[in-house]
Amino acid sequence: MGERRRVSVAYDSVSIDVILDEADTGAGDALVLLPSSSRDSEDFDAIAEMFAGVGFRVLRPQPRGMCGSLGPMQDLTLHDYARDVAVVIERLADGAAFVLGHAFGQWVGRCLAADRPDLVRGVILAAAAAKSADPALREQLAKCIDSTLPDAVRLAALRVAFFAPGHDPIGWLDNWHPLASKSQRAASAATPRDDWWNAGSAPVLDLQAALDPWRPADTRDGIRDDLGAARVTVVVIQEASHALIPEQPEAVVRAVRDWIGGI
Repeated sequence: MGERRRVSVAYDSVSIDVILDEADTGAGDALVLLPSSSRDSEDFDAIAEMFAGVGFRVLRPQPRGMCGSLGPMQDLTLHDYARDVAVVIERLADGAAFVLGHAFGQWVGRCLAADRPDLVRGVILAAAAAKSADPALREQLAKCIDSTLPDAVRLAALRVAFFAPGHDPIGWLDNWHPLASKSQRAASAATPRDDWWNAGSAPVLDLQAALDPWRPADTRDGIRDDLGAARVTVVVIQEASHALIPEQPEAVVRAVRDWIGGI
């Protein structure tokens, strides 16, 4: 069994709530997990334990406005969210870290790798969307976030936007943060894509879900084409959609462990 604890990392007017998971045998490579848009890092409870079980020291900073993380929420860019993660790595990782971002989280991870290459050993893009997405998917995402809607409506939206057929989305009715979501959307819109798209010069694992509507099959090689085959490894996880991690946690852990072991 490993150890799970919670610490707070503060700088300026910001305080970041961080969940740490590590094996009893001691700290291995640091792995930072960054959650999807509008969701908090408690989504990763199960997979963080699995990563700790194979030797990683897992750091899960909560985004601003979620759980115990506090800080200004207006006039932000992705660079501000990336700085929050950078300070966590500086204080807690004992050196540079690997960074896994799920969906929106991988935008922050890529921005961090561009801004602070000294802190990032590699970036894992978990369910990274294509450069352009069907507007209907964003409408479904808005329904997922809106807790005033009936559960049946939200579950239907989750099945469209996040979960593959046969996978139960009920666990994702909770952990949505609408106010923080507005801040994240504004920060994304305020940040030129060229600032973060290339993820600096870090090696990249593009971990795709085979049934992800945000990443159609004809865009499989898009990021590798942009960043270069020498930097980007593409792994496609079967029987998963945009949620990916709760759908196929063992496959995700195996792909990440194998990729890091090969660097």
